[in-house]
Amino acid sequence: MKIALIAPAWHDPLWESEKEKSIFPPLNLITLAAMTPPQHEVTILDESLTDLDFNEKYDLVGISAMTALAPRAYEIADAFRKRGTMVVLGGMHPSALPEEAIAHADAVVVGEAEGSWQRLLTDLENGQLQAFYRQEKRPSLEHMVIPRRDLLQRSRYLVPDTVQTTRGCPFACSFCSVSQFFGHSYRFRPVEEVISEVRDLEGEVIAFIDDNIVGNPAYARRLFTELARLPRKVKWFSQGSLNIARDEELLRLAAASGCIGLFIGFESLSPANLKAVGKRVNLVDDYRQAIKKLHDHGIAIEGAFVFGLDEDDESVFERTVKFAQENRLEAAQFGILTPFPGTPLREALEREGRITNNDWSEYTISKVVFEPKNMSARTLQEGFNWAWQEFYSLGSISRRLGLAKKHAAILWALNLNIRKRFNHFMERLRTGNLGLPQPSLARQ
Repeated sequence: MKIALIAPAWHDPLWESEKEKSIFPPLNLITLAAMTPPQHEVTILDESLTDLDFNEKYDLVGISAMTALAPRAYEIADAFRKRGTMVVLGGMHPSALPEEAIAHADAVVVGEAEGSWQRLLTDLENGQLQAFYRQEKRPSLEHMVIPRRDLLQRSRYLVPDTVQTTRGCPFACSFCSVSQFFGHSYRFRPVEEVISEVRDLEGEVIAFIDDNIVGNPAYARRLFTELARLPRKVKWFSQGSLNIARDEELLRLAAASGCIGLFIGFESLSPANLKAVGKRVNLVDDYRQAIKKLHDHGIAIEGAFVFGLDEDDESVFERTVKFAQENRLEAAQFGILTPFPGTPLREALEREGRITNNDWSEYTISKVVFEPKNMSARTLQEGFNWAWQEFYSLGSISRRLGLAKKHAAILWALNLNIRKRFNHFMERLRTGNLGLPQPSLARQ
């Protein structure tokens, strides 16, 4: 069979890529391609880099989508099905709402694809395709396939080498889809298999696409130790939790193994908020010292903060940005609380009648789709806009980064790119192309 695997493009300017280059390749799709028996011909179509030709003849089209990308995924699916092509949907959103997704597909893969994908292909060849494919148990991460990186245009990605070492997260934040998709478990690959894959990569920088690479400290120690022993020194970054700062040995090993940065979910400066969303592991009183420890080891931090939690009022924006600036975070991602399907947060807000928008294309964490508790929706949107503008102002970038920081050139390029995308976001907002209330960025 001739199979196309498609990653829909973002159309929110805060997250979309320029057509010439994207940040990461679709690791899920090239892994799926590696699971596909060799008698089938597989093509990877990353819509962020290429226009789709709906008249191209395929026997099967597979599309993976997160919630904000679901409407575009459905458009693509409908267009191919209209021309007689079989379509399968999978990923976070179809897994959370399979009955919704099946209206746009011939089949839906619910959850992780190992096993399900191979059964689906066999059934399709035998004319016995089922509507839904689900795993009976979580797949082991031993002997995982090596992704088909040969199907990518490496030069089109800023970081073409992405690797997964673990799945899941030991925490279960109420607003996060990870635990719903991967289950309340934390699984990891054998270290020797990860090292073997890393050893064969071409690039100098690797992104470990894990939700929390230090979720199991004992595993992380083994992994970092072996990375440090590689004859070719690598640089890497990933997502992690602040727990790493409480373990001096783990922090030292991370730095020695080539860690240059971590994306860390601080979420909030309010202990009450952290308790309410289930992230008790974060201790606000430890934030500053933890940041200093990571910086002392040469590890950059992109901090993630959520606006709109129930303890937040309109003072949260200035306090959070000031904290991020004073602690010289190399980057920050400010997000608006978003009730994704399948999460405890959505269930709670539905019970309370506080969800105001079910247009999935608005679920980008940059738009208000619910009624906040201690501020208006307009104030939340304006505060979010102001936080990005202030944090990525030229003065803020200069104060945070200076010229002496390790990897200063890379960090400046990252911040200026984010600043450019935010300005594009604001321009679209001013012209009414985002469907949001006109903000005033002047704050008291």
